[in-house]
Amino acid sequence: MTSRVEEGQTLDLLYWPLAPTMRVAATAVSGGGVGERDWILNAQVPSGYGRVDVAAHVRELASTLGLAGDGVGLLTAAAVRAVRHATDGGVDAHVTVGLARPTWAAAPDGDGADEPAVGTINIVVFVPVPLSDAALCNALTTATEAKCQALFDEGVAGTGTASDAVCVASARGGDGDDFAGPRSQWGSRLARCVYAAVRDGARRYPR
Repeated sequence: MTSRVEEGQTLDLLYWPLAPTMRVAATAVSGGGVGERDWILNAQVPSGYGRVDVAAHVRELASTLGLAGDGVGLLTAAAVRAVRHATDGGVDAHVTVGLARPTWAAAPDGDGADEPAVGTINIVVFVPVPLSDAALCNALTTATEAKCQALFDEGVAGTGTASDAVCVASARGGDGDDFAGPRSQWGSRLARCVYAAVRDGARRYPR
C-alpha cells in the first residue's frame, strides 16, 4: 500500500504486481474482461470523483507505482486502508467496503441515479490454480453471490452499491479447472473467503 495527494486529500492505493503474469477476469472499466494481466490496482479517489477518462487515470497511477504492462484498475471512494483480507484453502480475498449508498440490483429506474461513478465494494481474489475462461467468469458470479450473502447477513438493505467491481486472478499453465461455482472445490473456497471479508468490512463500516 502507498499514498498520494489528490485534490488536497491524502488517498491510498493498494496494488499487486503479478509476477509471473496471471490469468484474470474482472468487471473493471480499466483492464476488465478476461486475459493475462501484469498487475492489479485498487485506488481510493475523492468522494466527488468526476473524471470520465478512467483508463487514462489508472495508467497515470500505475506509472507512478512503476507498474508496467497490462493491468486491472479499480477505483473506489471507500477507504482502501480499511481493506479486509480472508483466506480459505489457498484462495485469498482482499475487499474494500463502502456502504454509504447501498442499492438493490433490481431497483426501479432512477433509483440511485446520482451515485458517484466509482466502486464502493471492490473485491480482488487470487486463486492458486489455473481456471478456464468459463470458470473465471463463473468465479465472478460466485464472488458476487458471496458478497450478497454477507450483506444480507449483516442486515444491509441492498445487494451492493451501484458500481461495485470484482476481479479474480488465477495461476497460468496447463489446462484450467472448468468449474468455479459455489459448490466446486475452488469456487467454494472463493465464496467463503469473499463472504468473510465482505461481512467483516460491512460490520466495521459506520452506518
